[in-house]
Amino acid sequence: MLRIGVDTGGTFTDVILVRDGTIVTLKLPSTPKHPEEAVLAGVSEVLGEDDVEFELVHGTTVGTNALLERKGARTALLTTEGFEDVLEIGRQNRPGLYQLTASRPKPLVPRALRFGVRERVTSAGEVLIPLDRDQVHELRARLAQWGVESIAVCYLFAFLEPRHERETAELLADLGVPISLSHEILPEFREYERTSTTVMNAYLAPLMGRYLRRLEEGLTRLGDARRSPVRPVLRIMQSNGGSISARAAAEQPVRTVLSGPAGGVVGAFATAQRIGLSRIITFDMGGTSTDVSLVDGAIQTTHEARIAELPIGIPVIDIHTVGAGGGSIARVDEGGALRVGPESAGADPGPVCYGRGEEITVTDAHLLLGRLDPDRFLGGAMPLYPARTREYFRAFRHRFPRPASEVEIALGILDVANANMARAIKVISIERGHDPRDFTLIAFGGAGGLHACDLAEMLSIPRVLVPKHPGLLSALGVLLSDVVKDYSQTVMLAQEEIASERLEGVFSRLEARARADLRAEGFPPDRIRLSRLVDVRYAGQAFELSLPFTSDFLAEFHRAHERRYGYADPARKVELVTLRVRACGITEKPVFPSHERRAIAVEPVARRPVYFREKGSPIARETSFYWREALAPGATLAGPAIVLEYSATTVVPPGWRAEVDEYENLILSREQ
Repeated sequence: MLRIGVDTGGTFTDVILVRDGTIVTLKLPSTPKHPEEAVLAGVSEVLGEDDVEFELVHGTTVGTNALLERKGARTALLTTEGFEDVLEIGRQNRPGLYQLTASRPKPLVPRALRFGVRERVTSAGEVLIPLDRDQVHELRARLAQWGVESIAVCYLFAFLEPRHERETAELLADLGVPISLSHEILPEFREYERTSTTVMNAYLAPLMGRYLRRLEEGLTRLGDARRSPVRPVLRIMQSNGGSISARAAAEQPVRTVLSGPAGGVVGAFATAQRIGLSRIITFDMGGTSTDVSLVDGAIQTTHEARIAELPIGIPVIDIHTVGAGGGSIARVDEGGALRVGPESAGADPGPVCYGRGEEITVTDAHLLLGRLDPDRFLGGAMPLYPARTREYFRAFRHRFPRPASEVEIALGILDVANANMARAIKVISIERGHDPRDFTLIAFGGAGGLHACDLAEMLSIPRVLVPKHPGLLSALGVLLSDVVKDYSQTVMLAQEEIASERLEGVFSRLEARARADLRAEGFPPDRIRLSRLVDVRYAGQAFELSLPFTSDFLAEFHRAHERRYGYADPARKVELVTLRVRACGITEKPVFPSHERRAIAVEPVARRPVYFREKGSPIARETSFYWREALAPGATLAGPAIVLEYSATTVVPPGWRAEVDEYENLILSREQ
């Protein structure tokens, strides 16, 4: 079956198809009001006239945007009586310890729609107070009267004994709205995180359900137009780096809130593995935001992520995001300082140079400095408007309290954006005990190659890799992803209570569920891979580390604690908190052959001045522009140079050199 990967971003929708080892790519403007329109248009175009039977794997921002913009469903929360305000209370942690005016984000469910239900399960999983079914019946009428669109049910210790949540769902089933049960969404301890994650799922379920129905109906119409008896298969990328069926995504949309960025990390790691790299920092700069992640031998996941300032307890790839992208808007604050982002011009109206925008952006700064080719953007399919951009820059310069040229302002915009992105990379590397000098920076996204060398210079990263089709790597990563499902069970065992028979029983139950679910999705036993993990902490600690389950996992925990926090205490007792199983259904992967390197001279398609900052001052350097498609393996370039291609532009600054490897990756490094 033909497979297509699609990644919907804030500015562009990227489509990639691999047919007989040949990659077909397409970028088209996103349609934020109806995201499925761009997806369907892109799929139809890359398929052409003949191919009909296909599987679409889709990375979507529908859930992310709904959370950021607070445009989800009218949701009610049913919880154990006395725990109605868990969402509001949260934790005592303060992100800004000395920020006197700090405020918490508003809960997704207002107080009027949070209801306490008489029931109680003990910490041992025993029913102390049976569910008050009459009260649930009364609540049912009120929920219908108030027009509730979705319901979250999160009872105390339901992860140990879920019968009350199941009974509640049965009593409310005839309301005809989605019902999210905490023991199905996140069967783990920590009441606040479990409640937050369950509520987030309920908040997104109607919106995601409608979106996926429209997309599936559109795909069906596409098949009907081609008179195909075969219905296309739709899978959705998850935040953990794997995909799931559209039905599962509609039921548990909380698992998709970082699906696009996750595809980028998967694609970058696959690129690195092909050339033998295991230590990388991924740098994905798109039109709206920048996502960075550190990979040290394997893609890292976390259970402590926050989305729109709200905790989410399901496994997600450890990605740090900042509001810095090609569409990030530049402004002058009250003190006369230049700021860039997090606000973005997005796809509509877009940057000034696209022809409709009214606010100066990072992309406009690159065009003014000569780093973008206005006639060859998106392979010539999308013209840029330099004269319009210069006009807006002339007006923008008058907002500054001191005189500055348009070139100085444009370089300043890039400096501010680079500083924001460098801080993001420091968060995932230096602040966690990793030295960036030991890693390769893999730059992708439509704007990644424009900033990669500057960031490498700032952080002393020795090498930059820009993969082939960098602006579509997230779509390729979505295409390369396996079907991944995560299962967990909190056990809370002191060290002296850890017994292999007890652990084996829990793991076996989780693995049986995993195998059944993957078999239902069509995977035979030889294409199913299961891995066991454990969450461990020192007795008395509030949080734990997740590591592979081995016969020596306690000793490995002490080593992992030393690496992460700089100290360990092997004499101290530990606790085994949660058991996890990760199940992978191995999908068919396209094969990308290597090519022999040859020393071939390449002629530039253009030469013209480009501005760079050297010793603090703007300098115009005569710069060669090259088509990337003309750069065969073995080709080398000396900076300053600009590499143009359909999906992105790469800047090779003065003092840097670029070489094309056998997989057609662009390797950039400082000249010796």
